[in-house]
Amino acid sequence: MQYYSLNKKAPKTSFEIAVRKGLAPDKGLYFPEKITPLDTSFLENLNQLSNIEIAFHAIKQFVGSEIPESELKTIIKETLNFEFPIVSIEDNISTLELFHGPTMAFKDVGARFMARCLGYFNKNNNKEVTVLVATSGDTGGAVANGFLGVKGVKVVILYPRGKVSNVQEQQLTTLGQNITAFEVEGTFDDCQDMVKKAFLDSDLTTKKELTSANSINVARWLPQMFYFMFAYKQLKQHNKPLVFSVPSGNFGNICAGMVAQKLGFPFPHFIASNNENDVVTRYLSSKKYTPLATVQTISNAMDVGNPSNFIRIQALHNNDFQALKSNLSGYRFSDEETREAIDSIYKSTGYITDPHGAVGYLGCHHYLKLDPDVHTVFLETAHPTKFLDVVQPLIPKVIELPPQIKAVMGRPKNAKSIVNYADFKANLLAL
Repeated sequence: MQYYSLNKKAPKTSFEIAVRKGLAPDKGLYFPEKITPLDTSFLENLNQLSNIEIAFHAIKQFVGSEIPESELKTIIKETLNFEFPIVSIEDNISTLELFHGPTMAFKDVGARFMARCLGYFNKNNNKEVTVLVATSGDTGGAVANGFLGVKGVKVVILYPRGKVSNVQEQQLTTLGQNITAFEVEGTFDDCQDMVKKAFLDSDLTTKKELTSANSINVARWLPQMFYFMFAYKQLKQHNKPLVFSVPSGNFGNICAGMVAQKLGFPFPHFIASNNENDVVTRYLSSKKYTPLATVQTISNAMDVGNPSNFIRIQALHNNDFQALKSNLSGYRFSDEETREAIDSIYKSTGYITDPHGAVGYLGCHHYLKLDPDVHTVFLETAHPTKFLDVVQPLIPKVIELPPQIKAVMGRPKNAKSIVNYADFKANLLAL
């Protein structure tokens, strides 16, 4: 498989180079040269396949021969060593729980897959790779856990001061070893801009081999398509079209779902459920893409003013606005609406959602008014205990901390304060 830059001013490259570099030399995101639909018999026999078999068949064309099939199967088996259950919430609304991994967030899969791919490529390579990642919350913890102790890899995480939850901060600042956290005075977009600037800084790139573990990296982004396939397998017996409501920040998750659609999964539509950072929702109604300054909300992992992966979504639709609009709806919800949803879901069903899942649930409700003949699935992207300050006041019973969360609480925080790019660069060079 070859990958090309969506800026179309860089040479095509291999999966390994796309993973190692993160961004193309022309600043563009890498994109697969082609997406070949899976054989129809694969979908017909899906119920007979394990999650590991489904994931292997889906991802192998994107990896090609660069990782032997036996090694790729091992990588997938180690990546997917937890469950992805569907929970029925109400008529025509279910949730897909993506928080049963080590950091209790959906980003565990992409981070673990990428770490193991990079570990394979580094087997016979003594050159050190520095992984840069900006996080609005869950990415940092997932990447830190996924890459902890990986040979030849240093991980540098940038996160905005005061804009991640206490649990999220513990997960990304307490592991030590090959993990370094930088606490940035600013927003997620400021962190992401620093990462992008670092890739274009020849003074840095001549001294360090840099790559990214944000969803701009193909090995972090593509495995997220597995979620939609696993949901389809579990809900196939309903014989209703499945519409996914995805809490959307940097838009890597919903974009991966659209890759699953290109592979032949019969998903008729997607819902981008936004908080007040709603650039894509506004674009769908105005045809004008106008990023605004990031707004801090209680669903902080979605606090992204200029989502990187939207250009990939456009590419999947051949940059045809009408084709995109027919496949994607966007809704915006306030913090007040999000809290009301957490409260009402618990009162009516006993189910506890995190703020991001609550936004996804609201997207389902709005869409079903337009098309009541589908079954909607919202992605529950993180365990509610990661946002106790938001969720606990709305729930009358004490929410118990799961073992994965208890394991990091109380550990000493270790993070370096960063105020600007020059500060970041100096600290990065000193590592």
